[in-house]
Amino acid sequence: MEQIKLSIISPVYKAATIVDELVKRIGAAADKITDDYEIVLVEDGGGDDSWERILENAKITNKVKGIKLSRNFGQHYAITAGLQFCSGDYIIIMDCDLQDNPNAIVDLVAKLKDGYDIVFTKRIAREHGLFKKITGFLYNKLISILADKRFDINGGSMVAFNKKVAQAFLQLNERDRLYVQLLKWVGFSQTHIFVQHDKRFEGKSSYTLYKMISLALQGLTSHSNKLLKLSIYFGFIISLLSFLIGFAIILLYFMNGFSPGWPSIFVAISFAAGLILLSNGILGLYIGKAFEQVKNRPLYIVDKKINL
Repeated sequence: MEQIKLSIISPVYKAATIVDELVKRIGAAADKITDDYEIVLVEDGGGDDSWERILENAKITNKVKGIKLSRNFGQHYAITAGLQFCSGDYIIIMDCDLQDNPNAIVDLVAKLKDGYDIVFTKRIAREHGLFKKITGFLYNKLISILADKRFDINGGSMVAFNKKVAQAFLQLNERDRLYVQLLKWVGFSQTHIFVQHDKRFEGKSSYTLYKMISLALQGLTSHSNKLLKLSIYFGFIISLLSFLIGFAIILLYFMNGFSPGWPSIFVAISFAAGLILLSNGILGLYIGKAFEQVKNRPLYIVDKKINL
């Protein structure tokens, strides 16, 4: 068995009932590859007993390493914390809900050994509810239009890469840390494998409608300024239409004595005001992102560690 150091990172949020099974399945898959591996579990301030379950598993084997964040920072920041502390030559990132089967770790590492730097996953079938499938489809279409790039709706959150890529990723200090998109941005040789997407092992997803909308806005604004450009186009089009309508009203007035009523004026003003507010809102999003970035606060704060 080739001796490589393998790190499997999984952010844990409100998953106390899953941690034991997660460690068991990851360990079974990693044992097929190498004896030198670590399972880095990052507890992201879920407020349940997840950290206690991580501690219990870490006491059983030092292959399980735990990081507890001081509060809930979010999945992508928890992953960054795991990358800061892991030491593997090859790194795997996977969710804790076991919808992505840990057995795929074997195939991911095989692709890395073939010489690829990053290996993404594509899901054969998505075991999500109808609502999440619809919102995922709409998000994919919207971001394809507004960000000048296509995000595969079947793209998985499970991904593998080598230490070189991890070091490049950690150089990026931006606050919008959608890790799959950032890994695509850093370049290097990339490929993908197909994986089976299973049902969640237990419980419900912590991604509420509000969180999904926030994530969508983050994705739209962090990878393109096209929204700002579109607001300029809309403004120009409305101005042009207003000029043409005004010119037509003047002609009608001299030709037929036409006098527009208050409803038409009200509708025109309301429409223009709505576009102004929309443009200001879009501009505010980008200003807010710049404001958060220039604060230069740490991306996360570690409360406790074990086996690290």
